[in-house]
Amino acid sequence: MTAELTGYTDKLSVAPGEEICCMVSTDLPSYNSTLVRLIHGDQNPAGPGFKEELVKTAIDGSRPGRRQIARAGSFVVVSDCALLDELTSFTLQAWIWPTTPHIGEAQGVLSKWSSDGCGISLAIGEAGALELWLGDSGASSRFTTDRTLRAREWYFAAASFDSQTGRLVLVQWQISDWPSDSSSITLEKTVQGRVRCRNSQPLLIAASSLERDPANNRAALGLFNGKIDSPRIFSRALTVGEIELLRREIAPEEVAGVDLAACWDFSRDQSSARVVDTGPHRMHGAAVNLPTRAVTGRNWTSTEADFKQATDEYGAIHFHQDDLEDAGWQPDFEFTVPEGLRSGIYAARLDGDGREDHVPFIIRPPRGDAGGPILFLVPTFTYLAYANDRMEAGQTFFASQPEGRFTQDPLDHYLAQRPEFAVSLYDNHSDGSGCCYSSSLRPLVNMRPKYRHILTKGGRNLGADLYVVDWLEQKGYDYDVAADGDLHEDGLDLLADYKVLVTGTHPEYWTAQMLAALEEFLGRGGRLAYLGGNGFYWVTSVDPARPHIIESRRGMAGTRAWNSAPGECHHSTTGEMGGLWRHRGKAPNKLTGIGFTAQGWSDPAPGYTRQPGSFDRRAAFIFEGISADETIGDFGLIYGGAAGDELDRIDYGLGTPHHTVLLASSRGHGPSISPVIEDYLQTDSSLIGREWPNVRADMVYFETPNNGAVFSVGSICWCASLSHNGYDNNVSRITQNVLDAFSESEELPPIPQQ
Repeated sequence: MTAELTGYTDKLSVAPGEEICCMVSTDLPSYNSTLVRLIHGDQNPAGPGFKEELVKTAIDGSRPGRRQIARAGSFVVVSDCALLDELTSFTLQAWIWPTTPHIGEAQGVLSKWSSDGCGISLAIGEAGALELWLGDSGASSRFTTDRTLRAREWYFAAASFDSQTGRLVLVQWQISDWPSDSSSITLEKTVQGRVRCRNSQPLLIAASSLERDPANNRAALGLFNGKIDSPRIFSRALTVGEIELLRREIAPEEVAGVDLAACWDFSRDQSSARVVDTGPHRMHGAAVNLPTRAVTGRNWTSTEADFKQATDEYGAIHFHQDDLEDAGWQPDFEFTVPEGLRSGIYAARLDGDGREDHVPFIIRPPRGDAGGPILFLVPTFTYLAYANDRMEAGQTFFASQPEGRFTQDPLDHYLAQRPEFAVSLYDNHSDGSGCCYSSSLRPLVNMRPKYRHILTKGGRNLGADLYVVDWLEQKGYDYDVAADGDLHEDGLDLLADYKVLVTGTHPEYWTAQMLAALEEFLGRGGRLAYLGGNGFYWVTSVDPARPHIIESRRGMAGTRAWNSAPGECHHSTTGEMGGLWRHRGKAPNKLTGIGFTAQGWSDPAPGYTRQPGSFDRRAAFIFEGISADETIGDFGLIYGGAAGDELDRIDYGLGTPHHTVLLASSRGHGPSISPVIEDYLQTDSSLIGREWPNVRADMVYFETPNNGAVFSVGSICWCASLSHNGYDNNVSRITQNVLDAFSESEELPPIPQQ
């Protein structure tokens, strides 16, 4: 096991005068903490190397180390109450859709069970069959159907027990219309069993029991993978006939009357962690660790694909053994950001015994007080989307490459040993379903300045955006830094006092609020420098009550890591339809002139060739000091060229403004660069062995109302070329020409009259 020194902060962006907390886990007896401003991350000897600036603050000093444990796995907890404590005769019932019934471990469905075997539990046993557990003071019994459940099929599951007669009923009914289903069974027998539910344990849905770890954190055992719909508890043993009525969707209060103890309706409050009990005792619960909500239930007819239009058909929650909302670590230190501290990308630097970690966060400008004319918007939502990426989506690509071509960073190996840190939006859960939520309240292992991404062998995401910071510093620009979450929360108020918005290299995940703010900013004369690729691509939402959570549903189209399940394309947190902004009528071409067209990871990457539009007098300021036949960016720290990784191009059909000037385009990309899936409706033999015209990066410029303008480069790798030759190169010169004009000029060259 790799030695540990890591941490996370309670927020990704903080303003002067506000407090931020840092949680740390280490097996060292002590470590040092300091605050640094991050300037350049990539340690490639061909570049300027790692740069950080030490900032003296109250966090400086030595601190005692301690190991903290993250507890993954989602479930619902219902507080202990007298009614549940007094259960002796009962019925437990739910519809279940197990996804991993054969993993060889018990999985709780409905449980009030203690570690010493006291209480009751309806569970899937180690052999994959439905079980009922009964226990009293350590004398416990387990009864099984001995029929293995099939994965990803709906079952009506119920168990009743009469403590007076010992009569037990256990039913496992597959709810499809297939006759004589071999996995369906009704078990009736008289047994010797005792029940005592007064065990100081809460009722759990999708887990079997809770225990306390050494840090007094609750850890759930017997976690369930799959969907659960409409769980219920009755305070007497129902007959087989009454249980059959429940299966036929007769209302539980009609079947059992006053004996209905609890009836949870997962279709309610789907945007929250609240779990509503519609029964007479209102035993509401709380979902722990972000199980997936707004998912189809056992009665989904497919008539409606929007959960808001058919809430009764979305009465399920999908639980995963590897869900995680909050690692739950205790704070190790906190500090108030000093007034007057400049905005930027900062990190709590942790070090000890030769180990080091940087825990990054943004210090934004003071609220309502813009500094320089330029705002650099750090794409923290993209960082969250890729956070703890296990690289499942790229395994086919990696397998097709020569051995040794791609090497993982040591942080990737460390992450592989920490499954409890959860997965990224590019991974599947352990049961094979796609991950649609990401939380910042956990160690974000690959969001580190020195992290070398396996695809680029250098900076990507945070590391790539530090190329921009380093260049802005070298050129002496007066600029502020803010995070995606700041724009989402503040909207136009964040942008209003700036002349220029500069994006990061990969602003892929944008919310509706962010897009609206940018559209208004441009409409009011703001200027945009889009210095990346694959931007403004996925519909993203932020949980209104829990802003540390983002959500993105992949839909069933686009260049994606997984498909959303049918009927599950709408976000639970906001109710909006997920997928690509392109399919919501907001293609990035409308904002930036270009949109995602190709991706791939080959060496070398080409530069750009000037196009006729670059000689238009409207663009003369952009190419000042650049010769007519000069190849732009045939150098750089990533793949040796400025046009690589993920690329964007003009597409008038998707909304590229018709007065857009095509300045330059890349050509001659390697065979690993492929066009995006959404550009092609079908495949045929004409696609084999051809040169793809859409595999290119387009550099463009166009004007917006009120003397605003947009400049876009169309490549994630552009900024990796900025520092070449001591920052004296044509990529740097063009970028400087644009930012100088955008930030200093009141009037840009007018559009010629036709």
